Amino acid sequence: MLFERPDTGDRAVVLNVELKRAANPEAGEFVDLAESAELTVVETVTARRDAPNPRTFVGSGKLEELKSVIRHNDAELVLINHELSSGQQRNLESALDCRVMTRTELILMIFAERARSHEGQLQVELAQLNHAQTRLVRGWTHLDRQKGGIGLRGAGEKQIELDQRMLMTRIKATEKRLADVQKRRAQNRRGRDRRGTPTVALVGYTNAGKSTLFNRLADADVYAQDQLFATLDPTMRKIAVPGLNDVVLADTVGFVSMLPHALVNAFKATLEEVVFADLLLHVVDAADPLGSTRMEQVQEVLEEIGAGDVPQLVVLNKIDLVEDGSPKAEVTVDGSIRGVARVSALREEGLGELTDLIGRTLGVASPHEVVLDAGDGRTRAWLYRSGAVLEESLLEDGRLQLTLQADGQVIERLRNTPSVLLRRASALPKISSLNPTAAYAAEISE
Repeated sequence: MLFERPDTGDRAVVLNVELKRAANPEAGEFVDLAESAELTVVETVTARRDAPNPRTFVGSGKLEELKSVIRHNDAELVLINHELSSGQQRNLESALDCRVMTRTELILMIFAERARSHEGQLQVELAQLNHAQTRLVRGWTHLDRQKGGIGLRGAGEKQIELDQRMLMTRIKATEKRLADVQKRRAQNRRGRDRRGTPTVALVGYTNAGKSTLFNRLADADVYAQDQLFATLDPTMRKIAVPGLNDVVLADTVGFVSMLPHALVNAFKATLEEVVFADLLLHVVDAADPLGSTRMEQVQEVLEEIGAGDVPQLVVLNKIDLVEDGSPKAEVTVDGSIRGVARVSALREEGLGELTDLIGRTLGVASPHEVVLDAGDGRTRAWLYRSGAVLEESLLEDGRLQLTLQADGQVIERLRNTPSVLLRRASALPKISSLNPTAAYAAEISE
């Protein structure tokens, strides 16, 4: 018997199943995901079970309730906040006469709509192909038909075998293209390492404000909206950090609870920027009552991709939305977490303190004063190119006194230069969020 899947639409009923012996995704977040996909959620139906029904995931009584809700709301789609076997999905669609979409399929649909770069589209395509491969096994009855005839051996090949081979061919081709992207990224990283340019990666739960913070720090225009997975494509920009000059800031895809493994595997090429980063900015929504839980979920994904030990700064964003000034998330500075910053990316509050904290965490020493001979223009130019100069003054004997903030390598090199007088600064000038010597540094580097 040929089984045709029902047509889909944008009016959806959400089926939230709470299982006693399994982890359950959040119902509210799933509705937000549906709205991010521009679907209209007309009603939410909740079911509680000890274990899934092996045929239809839910029982016969809940199926009848779903049928009534679908008819009453003229719904065209059922979204279930769990994963289904291909057989369960087929049986549900047959019983409800309505398209059924799982959590993974919904996230894949959002990713497919939002990916803009060539790399992002390749990663989404790979995730879709890997997911489609699991749907072939006992998925649809027409795949059991055998194709026989003259020139074919024995009973011939089953349609499912033909489809599997086609999928495998496309998966291998897509993986090869992604491997080329991964190779180029590795080359870029080696180039940054040779130049001594640190990389700072933004990570965090989706909709925590990463892209808005990225835009403020890097003076960029990355797409940022109050929705889940507003942007997927990795973006990298240079930012100026006192004492380090150029630092590469990378914006990455946001995480959600129970992120499908197919997506984690497909996005490994992008997430390598997180694994190989010198520092992670873990952005947390300070006004989110589930902030602490969100942090744990992000940490689980970081552990899964091998980035659990990369040093982190926790950035409590949206601090302007916290009425009493106390963030909802509790943060302990220990292990990989080296510090906490409170900011409002939207109002551009606390960004200077965050930039300084990034510098200190990356090894920028406390400010020093250096005295140079009047004719030592080479050392002076090098210090300006390094972004280390905070302030400069002319002494009575004609020598130059520069107040510096730089990393340990710069300080050690100055300490080993006999003609240079180096000492720790006593009175420190105010350090801004941007390098005050950037214009001069650019001028002398041309």
